Parts: sequence; structure tokens; C-alpha cells
Amino acid sequence: MTTHVAELTLSHFRSHRRTALSLDARPVAISGPNGAGKTNILEAVSLLSPGRGLRRATAEELIRRPEALGWKITAVLSGGHEVETSAMPGEPRVVRIDGKTCPQVALSRIARIVWLVPSMDRLWIEGADNRRRFLDRITLSFIPDHAEVVLTYEKAMRERNRLLKDMVRDAHWYTALERQMAEAGESVTRNRHAALSRLAVAQDGAETAFPTAELALTHPDGDLPDSSDKLAAALADNRQTDLRAGRTLIGPHRADLFATYTAKGVPAAQCSTGEQKALLISLVLTNARALAEDTGTPPLILLDEVAAHLDADRRAALYDEICALGAQAWMTGTGPELFETLGDRAQHLTVRETDGTSIAERTRL
Repeated sequence: MTTHVAELTLSHFRSHRRTALSLDARPVAISGPNGAGKTNILEAVSLLSPGRGLRRATAEELIRRPEALGWKITAVLSGGHEVETSAMPGEPRVVRIDGKTCPQVALSRIARIVWLVPSMDRLWIEGADNRRRFLDRITLSFIPDHAEVVLTYEKAMRERNRLLKDMVRDAHWYTALERQMAEAGESVTRNRHAALSRLAVAQDGAETAFPTAELALTHPDGDLPDSSDKLAAALADNRQTDLRAGRTLIGPHRADLFATYTAKGVPAAQCSTGEQKALLISLVLTNARALAEDTGTPPLILLDEVAAHLDADRRAALYDEICALGAQAWMTGTGPELFETLGDRAQHLTVRETDGTSIAERTRL
């Protein structure tokens, strides 16, 4: 059975005053001019997972202006679950599943969601932060509890960094925090390695038109300690250096994702723009295939403006792989011609903007 969004309602969300969609399991092709509100629909779907969505926006930034009434997203999933997430002005985001208030991490047990957006096009040539975030989203898709151990690690690290900035030198203040960081950090690193191993297996023998990548987890100071005891000892040994820096300089928060274009043996950072994009698409599809094998259902796939950067053959190959996977992929493009080869294998929406409000309508090719 395919997990898909059967009903989606946006209320005062970004440019959408009210948008209500009834959908089936087929891919969703959304066309319309730039600025019409297409990506806002994908962003709403991305908020059916933990975190700040595909744009990493704060709850306040999602409120429609000028009304500023607060926003709400409601979705009915094919399995019968109803998910509601919302925020009032000045208040944090709230999540309800089947009418009960839940922590955001509970969303990862309801639906798995993977995405690719234009801001990720420079992933291989920019800083490590975005690559870690990319890897952690992949890891979270396989291991729903990953978000909790990352939060535990980051919370303890913030407390340790506060001590470092205050130049606290008493070892007793650090010991418990470093033990907490080490235990959570061991889990973070183990989960990341497990995710990379799963991707490697899913790439082997896959029939795909997109290039494969060899992935590795790296650290600026060499290999990370492979146990909580070793990581705790390394943190203790590094206190004087960290005191001078005013922050923690070792640990999984400094890890990086290194990718090599397998067929050429070239680092992704040295590949052409087109090759880098193809590698990203390949990894998202690989992630989706692995999840389909592991859970029995493909994840929701969000692909913002992906078709515009592919030639006709690569677009057709992408659509064929998505349809073969059976995933409800949400895709945006400026014109319906970008989705012609999908035909009735997809459901088509057109989004237009009128007087500052986005209108989404079902269309036929």
C-alpha cells in the first residue's frame, strides 16, 4: 500500500488564504509562473515531518500577510491518520495527530518524506552545515529516533559551550555534560553510518538513469572516536583548546558528508553543475527506493523546480523511476509542458496568483 496525502488543506499559509486539495496516490505535477505559490504547497507537505520544512522557515515566517491570523495545515493520509500542524502569531508550532497533541518527532512515524529544492544545488561546494543537515534528514527517514538523539547532543553541547564562553575551568561542571554528549554523539554517528550503508546497498544493482555516488562521513580532525567512552575522553582532553576557542571543536557536529561521482572517481565538489544536480536526484531516489524496501511503502517525494534543470530524456527517466516506485511525488515547474510525458500517470495542478492570493486548480493536459 502506498502512503499518500489524500486531502490537504492550507489556511492562511504563506500566499494561500485557503487551498483545499483532494488527491489520489499518483504523482502531483504543479505548474504556474514564478511567485504564484507552487513551492508553498510543497513546503506545507514538508511540514508533515519534523523540523522547519524544506525552507527552514520559522513558524512566524509562515503566517500569511497582512492578516497575520496564524496558519494551519491539515492533511488526511491514505492510512487514515489526520495530521494537523499550526501556529498562532508569536507562538511555537503545534502538531496534532488524530486530534491529540504530539511532539514533532511523532510525525516521522506517520509518514516518511524526502525532498530536493533549488537551494540544495550548491550542497557539494558550500559549507559542511548543509551537508550534515542533508545527511541527518536521510538518516531520520530510516531511523525516526535520530532526531531525538541529535537534539539531546545539541542541547548538551550548547550548555558546554556556555561554560566555555564563561571561561569556567572547574572540571566538575563539564563531566556530566560531556558524558551526555558522548552517549548521544555515539548514537548520532552510528545512525549516520547506518544510513550511508543502507544507501550504498540500495545503489548496488539499481536500474537508474542517474549517476551513483560513493559517500563517506569525514571529520576535520580525522576519524571520530568510535565509542561514547572515547568521545567523552576526547572532549575532556580538548577542554583547554575549546576554552581558547569558546566552543566545542570535536564531535559529530563537526562531521561532513563527502561524495565521489562513482563512474568518474571525481569528488562531487569538482563535478559540473549538471553532474552535481544529477547526483542529488540520484541520492533522493536511492533514499526513496530503500525506504520502500524497508517499510513496504515509498515515501512522499518533494521535488521543487527539478524538471527545469533536466533535458527531455532525463526528465522522462525521472518520471519513469518515480512511477515505477509508486511514490506520490510532488513536483513543481513553470509550465505544464514540463510534465507532458507524465500524462495521466500524474494528477496536474495549476497555481496562479490573484491580488496576492494563490489559487490552485486541478487541470488536464
